[in-house]
Amino acid sequence: MSSVRPEYPRPHFDRSHAWLTLNGDWDFTVDPSGTANPRDLAARAQWPQTITVPFAWETEASGVAANWLEYGWYRRTLTVPADWHGLRVVLHFGAVHHQARVWVGDVEVGGHEGGYTPFEFDITDALAGRTEATVLVRVWAPVDKREIVHGKQRSIPRDDYDDCAFTPTSGIWQPVWLEARPATYVSGLALTPGENLDAIVADISVAGPDAARARLTVQATGGDPVTTVAGADGRVRVTLPVTEPRLWSPADPYLYGVTVTLDSGDGTDQVRSATGLRRIETRGDHLLLNGERLYVRGVLDQGYWPHSGMTAPDDRGFVTDLELARESGFNLVRKHLKLEDPRFLHHADRMGMLVWAEPASTGTFTPEAAARFEAQIAPMVARDGNHPSVVIWGLYNEEWGLDWDVPGDPAKQDAVRRAYDLLKSLDATRPVVDNSGWTHVATDLVDWHIYDETPAGWAAKVRSLLAERTTGFPVGLGGGSIVHKLLMSDGGPTPAVPNLNSEYGGGKTSVERGWNQRWQTQELRRHDVLSGYVWTELYDIEHEFAGVYAFDRTLKDSGVSPASAAHADTVLVVDAQPLAPGRDLVTGPDRKAAFDVRISHHGPAPERIAVAAVWGPVLGSAEGLVPAAGPAAVTVEPYRLSEPVHICEGLPDGAPAARLHLLAVRACDGQVIGGTCVDVAVR
Repeated sequence: MSSVRPEYPRPHFDRSHAWLTLNGDWDFTVDPSGTANPRDLAARAQWPQTITVPFAWETEASGVAANWLEYGWYRRTLTVPADWHGLRVVLHFGAVHHQARVWVGDVEVGGHEGGYTPFEFDITDALAGRTEATVLVRVWAPVDKREIVHGKQRSIPRDDYDDCAFTPTSGIWQPVWLEARPATYVSGLALTPGENLDAIVADISVAGPDAARARLTVQATGGDPVTTVAGADGRVRVTLPVTEPRLWSPADPYLYGVTVTLDSGDGTDQVRSATGLRRIETRGDHLLLNGERLYVRGVLDQGYWPHSGMTAPDDRGFVTDLELARESGFNLVRKHLKLEDPRFLHHADRMGMLVWAEPASTGTFTPEAAARFEAQIAPMVARDGNHPSVVIWGLYNEEWGLDWDVPGDPAKQDAVRRAYDLLKSLDATRPVVDNSGWTHVATDLVDWHIYDETPAGWAAKVRSLLAERTTGFPVGLGGGSIVHKLLMSDGGPTPAVPNLNSEYGGGKTSVERGWNQRWQTQELRRHDVLSGYVWTELYDIEHEFAGVYAFDRTLKDSGVSPASAAHADTVLVVDAQPLAPGRDLVTGPDRKAAFDVRISHHGPAPERIAVAAVWGPVLGSAEGLVPAAGPAAVTVEPYRLSEPVHICEGLPDGAPAARLHLLAVRACDGQVIGGTCVDVAVR
């Protein structure tokens, strides 16, 4: 088996008892004019290059590192295992950007358009009884990507959002593999929790010549097998009762395995999957997970790696990013403008990380571009719908691919509404965001994106949206241009649905970004009506230095303002307007820092919490510092900002500046469960 991404690539639809990876070295050649002849290429003795699949041809990991190449060809020999005799042989591609045509031997077996969705070809007839054949793949990846789905990939000519776009990802960028199955086989398996979270509902599709007579045995972890027969249309729904159900949540990410065994005149097929018993829903302006309030503490994750682009260098890469998000206090990852490799969601499921999933965008609006965007929706649900970690579906982002003009164009409003309606028709179990961050048309969540590095400006914009319920907000588009964005396309009030800030951040240096993360997040926690937020972002990418971590996933200097403190269950909210990093407040002649602090607690039950203060050096850590005993405790209700606690502390003798650490101490056991800090200087 290849040592390049050797793990089974499709755990949500697992037929790993009969598979063979095709990752690794393939022959490769460029085709500048796009006119090469497949018959000639297949027969050519020597090819000029070798490429490592599944890494895009722009990347160092591919061994090619070719930028702005539009046409490339891949070739390799495949050998079918002898024990697959009598079975159908299927060639799978996880994703190829943007358009692929595939030959086996001298037979063209099919083509596919769309750089983020999987596809497959039954190549049995093309093999014609042979166990060895040449596979040839032609890929077209246009440099002008504006009318195709490409997310954050750079385009020539440029997109409107080119300033935050990255190196393109062209060619095969997700795994390639073979599978064997009978002529009559399980073609689809969709798993959803039962209405009362005490059963798993399996919607199964069967294809092949004996589909109408196929016998199915379906079994979930710990349950009895259920036997049934496929309907005339090859579809069947099976309900699998679960005794003593164990609900999936970030605190207990328990997964139920589901196995489908099909018996027909063509033989036996088996597919395994897994899901969790959990319900995500909205109720008024609250998000609920399993009936309990959910506050999203999210982080943007764009799915790029230093030497391998949009492809994780190895399976551990997905786990590392999820671990870093959790260690930083986040409970959700917004996988931005990218249908990520299914292995990522597999790990999110088992690790208990929530996911906001969304497809890639186009760069401009035309009927063809809108159709290509919508073409991703059904494959997204079919591929990723079994994952309990996915709790929010996104669609458009900031009117990208809509020419930044939803309110002014009914055709674009229709495109947004059409995408929303399609997604809800395919999956009504999750909330859907129609156009993240800017003007909404039809949505289950109202979210907005604000970037403002001035504390006063940030606080005013947040207050305007959450306390004053304004119907729009200013957005900077670069070059000093500011436009007023409506929250709803009709200019009216927002519906009674949960409200989220789904992008924020700011700062030129990592210390400034740590400072903004601390103060801006506090400001969001001041408003109880909010259902959560998404910080921009988990790690740097190429020229974009907005991450908690660097591109190589090393922790950046935050001025000792750790993300884990900003995004904790319990956060202290300071009633002050900070001046600058290292100089939040300036004292008067009395050298005293005086202000109020409030407590935002998102635990499951009320807590008696005291706020203790202790001095340390500016930009220093609270580690090892012991607060003075005796502060009075207040009772803090979950998701309700506490009454103010007044702080008045004099600077240490002789110190021109110091950091005042504020610690939330649980009264019952003295444990520190949250905190913040204020850097104080003499005027």
